[in-house]
Amino acid sequence: MINQAKTRSIWALVNQSIENLPSVSAIIVSYHTGPALRDCLDALITDPQIDEIVIVNNGNPPRDLGFLNRFADRYRSRVQLISGHGNVGFARGSNLGARQATGDRMLFLNPDAILRRGSVAALEEAAENRAEPWIVGGRIFDSKGREQRGGRRRMLRLTSAMVTYTGLSLFERLHPIFADVNRLRDAPPVGPVEMPVVSGALMYMSRNGFELLDGFDEDYFLHVEDIDICRRAQETANGGVYYTPLAGALHHGGTSDAPNYKIEWQKAWGLGLYFRKFAKAHPERILACMLIPLFAILLIGRSLGRSTIGGAKRGLRSGRWKLFKPARA
Repeated sequence: MINQAKTRSIWALVNQSIENLPSVSAIIVSYHTGPALRDCLDALITDPQIDEIVIVNNGNPPRDLGFLNRFADRYRSRVQLISGHGNVGFARGSNLGARQATGDRMLFLNPDAILRRGSVAALEEAAENRAEPWIVGGRIFDSKGREQRGGRRRMLRLTSAMVTYTGLSLFERLHPIFADVNRLRDAPPVGPVEMPVVSGALMYMSRNGFELLDGFDEDYFLHVEDIDICRRAQETANGGVYYTPLAGALHHGGTSDAPNYKIEWQKAWGLGLYFRKFAKAHPERILACMLIPLFAILLIGRSLGRSTIGGAKRGLRSGRWKLFKPARA
């Protein structure tokens, strides 16, 4: 049964005026994001719980850069635009934005995500009375309201990574060893709960906690840096990671025009770096290096498989299947 008193207390906080909440800087790192970036920024600039938007331009095309310049000029009292550094990756770009941010809290949000109104207060409620450094994440969902992968995750280990990326998680019901890292199929909590890993697509931290963790590890270029910082927060004395379903963002996903194989290769490289970094013995570090090509093959294969299935479904919906239907006699 849902704890009605708890739910009421959370939404009471959501409805408080902005003066009762810490100042919040939303940090957006954008690289060839496309039209979705405009939706992201429109939602943030009209959100009364966002005091400042820091946009890190990692190398958008001229048309998008023109829009960003006009947006920053129009809302110059609330928007900072950082440009001229090229594509330095998500981790370094996020740290660059954090250094320029002025808020007591920092909300890292994907440039193709639309923040749900009231989420900042729900994130702050989830962080209440938590020891530093704390990290809070929220629900990531698609345009149909379905929860996406990544918002709720187990801590990543070599065995769980292999199970997840090889598809062996299909046998999770048979034995816990086959448990997927992503927990979106678990029953959703009704309020804030501890969660080993939350998504960098929607990640909330205090300035003090961010500095205690020395920010994101800039050795990661794209992907896995969110898992890394969650692990470091948990391994810090008194630190913790939390998830609240009452904060969320609609995530378009796949809006960048960067080739999928390059994105998946960066993820594979990040996984190798992660396992080398947290390895407890030299042989484990060697194994992590050897696994990078395997992770790349698995991730690129999975991406191609999803694209093929998605294309087939779109074809069926559009009626192209009729081309393959045998003609009537």
